[in-house]
Amino acid sequence: MPQRAGRTLILPSKPSVTGYAAVVGKKEGEGPLAQWFDKINEDTTLGEASWEKAESALVKDALSFALDKSNNPPSNIDYLFAGDLLNQCTGTTFGLRDYNIPYIGIYGACSTMALTLAQAAIYVDGGAAQKCAAATSSHFCSAERQFRQPLEYGGQRPPTSQWTVTGAGAAIVENTGPGPFISSVTIGKMVDYGIKDANNMGAAMAPAAADTIKAYFKDTNTTPENYDLILTGDLARIGTDLLYELLERENINIREKHNDCGLMIFDRKKQKVNAGASGCGCAAAVLCSYIFEQMRQRNLKNILFCATGALMSTTTSQQGESIPSVAHLLNITI
Repeated sequence: MPQRAGRTLILPSKPSVTGYAAVVGKKEGEGPLAQWFDKINEDTTLGEASWEKAESALVKDALSFALDKSNNPPSNIDYLFAGDLLNQCTGTTFGLRDYNIPYIGIYGACSTMALTLAQAAIYVDGGAAQKCAAATSSHFCSAERQFRQPLEYGGQRPPTSQWTVTGAGAAIVENTGPGPFISSVTIGKMVDYGIKDANNMGAAMAPAAADTIKAYFKDTNTTPENYDLILTGDLARIGTDLLYELLERENINIREKHNDCGLMIFDRKKQKVNAGASGCGCAAAVLCSYIFEQMRQRNLKNILFCATGALMSTTTSQQGESIPSVAHLLNITI
């Protein structure tokens, strides 16, 4: 049963990630993490009739691989936690509807992988389930169409903009297994510093990441030195620099321990991605491939995974609203 310490839930049973997988697009497959992905697609449509259908195919493949690697048929899974960036999470709904697993749809913008994985672990630790699945996806073209401008418009992207990852990640969480283990979860608060620029997601999300990381250290009485890696999701270059500045105002220095999924999945010097990557498929694909593999190999033993999300829509942006953000954190050990 979870034990509360401030905003953090300590999970005494340490639910195990028994299977995980990441499926990505062509551009992601040209980046530095290519060897770790389970499948790299060679076109943006994946042979489907639309980008939205292609996103559904991504998450369907990711969950299929994760189930196979955990030696579970879909009928073994008690609950499925999943979501994406599209209206009503339709990428998830239409991609996973044939699995016939009890489904809990979740929207956390780019923080969704942390949120789905956290909920799966809480259900398992609390005894509500023995086996759960967590999955998340995004697609560059479907996200651009929904949140910014039609691709045909050909607008110039500012230096602060980020490239939405075409990818999906999935993980199976069980009450027993070889790990990695989810040791605790910190649920984030909504934080709003008044950023209104939809092409500056890093600046909007960095304050939420700083707030959650600070709360976790306080709740657990630990410091950055206690961890092998502090991994944020999708802050990219602008957001990462702002995160350092905000935490250092609180006398917390994570520079030597930190990396960001938005800086890892692409090579910014060779690939035109401006400030880096974004999209909830970014953190999902990095975590469910390279990071979990490094933990299985004992190269990483104790990490913090803090995915960040900008809680905006096209309607709120058009109405001049600022962009509230949230960050959810998991302590993952082996």
